[in-house]
Amino acid sequence: MRKPLAALAAAVLVLGVAACADNGSTPATNGSAGAAGGNLTIVRPQDSVSMDNTMVFSNASIWVFQQMFESLYEVTPDGKGVQPLLAESHTLSKDKLTWTFKLKQGVNFSSGAPMTSADVKFSLDQARSTKGGWEFLDVAIKSVDAPDASTVVVKTKYPWAPLLADLANFSNAVVPKDYAGQSKEDFYKAPVGTGPFKWDHWTKGSEIELVKNAGYWDTGKPALDSVTWKVVPDDNSRNVQIQGGQAQINENPPFSSVEQLKGQPGVGVTLFPSTKTDYILMNQNKKPYDDVHVRRAISYAIDREAMVKTLLFGNGTVANSFLMPNVPFYDAATPGITYDMAKAKEELAKSSVPNGFTTTFLASSGDTTDQAIAQILQSSLKELGITVDIQNVDPSAAHDLQDAQKYEISHSYWTMDIADPDELVTFAVDPSAGSKSFYTSYNNPQVIADTKKAEQTFDDAGRQELYSAIQKQAADDAFLGFLYYSPFSYSYSTKVSGFQVYPTGNYHLEDVTLGS
Repeated sequence: MRKPLAALAAAVLVLGVAACADNGSTPATNGSAGAAGGNLTIVRPQDSVSMDNTMVFSNASIWVFQQMFESLYEVTPDGKGVQPLLAESHTLSKDKLTWTFKLKQGVNFSSGAPMTSADVKFSLDQARSTKGGWEFLDVAIKSVDAPDASTVVVKTKYPWAPLLADLANFSNAVVPKDYAGQSKEDFYKAPVGTGPFKWDHWTKGSEIELVKNAGYWDTGKPALDSVTWKVVPDDNSRNVQIQGGQAQINENPPFSSVEQLKGQPGVGVTLFPSTKTDYILMNQNKKPYDDVHVRRAISYAIDREAMVKTLLFGNGTVANSFLMPNVPFYDAATPGITYDMAKAKEELAKSSVPNGFTTTFLASSGDTTDQAIAQILQSSLKELGITVDIQNVDPSAAHDLQDAQKYEISHSYWTMDIADPDELVTFAVDPSAGSKSFYTSYNNPQVIADTKKAEQTFDDAGRQELYSAIQKQAADDAFLGFLYYSPFSYSYSTKVSGFQVYPTGNYHLEDVTLGS
């Protein structure tokens, strides 16, 4: 889920990767057996942005509306596959152009209205018609038809291997046809979905509350009566609320607080394996970043191990690829650029600015991760004769400047939303996909051709060969400085059972119970 705004606005996530740190238990097993009922409170460092699932890129928004909206398919708990959700089954034509879906029966919206194929068609048509949203996932869809109430037929322009993974994305979730007679704007002020929870209220800057959908199609779920996300920017205040019982789950406690939290009675901490990767962005529209030798020099000069030690307290893993280990077709053998100051100097000597230059790092004010990365980079590049000035701007302004490519060098991150590499690969390497290659204007025709071929290849071995080539070439081109992989950090009351964060960042609160 690359969330540009959340990536820049969120408080620092100083975590470890693919590891668990707790007090001897995990949310799935701790505490006494959960009982039906209860009001769950989740404290978080920032507020949601919007409930519009087709447009928003904010994690803080997505993790809320995913409790209300459901798609035809969903990501499996390991983040590497999909399974039916609102779909019962599907068939694919021999020419791999026509997908026919049978819908699950007995599914109603939280309003009580039945969900039909007309709602699915409307939702998919709306999702792929947006501008600047998630429409790039649906670029292969030619048409969506609803021949009867329980059947949906999706025709693609060409064979498209990631289709099921794309349909599992939240942007393709099912909402009522014609927004149940409302305007789109009014609908998303109090949205309606088929999920386990339904809308109650949003006091912006303070809290969002969802309540139990008593008519949920999955009998017996959810157990909780309500879920409230409260905005508590101060890290220590969130920790205190977990310890004092005012809240039960804390999103993103800093890793620096983990050891202290582990020692608190009734509190657990888990670092869930994730698909989160941090990057240095280099805008190739700005000289000298159009020079591959400059980009390679900077990438070689990044002391990633120092960042892991300083920012992640030794618990991270240096990134070798722009893809992540928990993503299908990641290649562990990809020779990513690693810290080597001698090679950095060799590359800069080959460049258009062999004696160095002055550049500006765009950072988000209040984001300690951005500040720390900027300062580490500033120190490292000084040895190359590169002077780095740091420009601190409001997080939303920083996002807008990245999006408009009005920056020179900056920092961002990505986490996956679907169980297929195409989401990130298209976003990152195809300048025509809407993001201008992760806001860098990277443009390698061979990488783009391999990306499009991989999208139309259904054979796993064939896709692996293509994605391995893409990862190797992207590393050689140094269009991003790959930094490190890190997990999702959560602390929680040991009264919470059944809470799990998937590698894609989403969680299913219909499975959560509260013990006494």
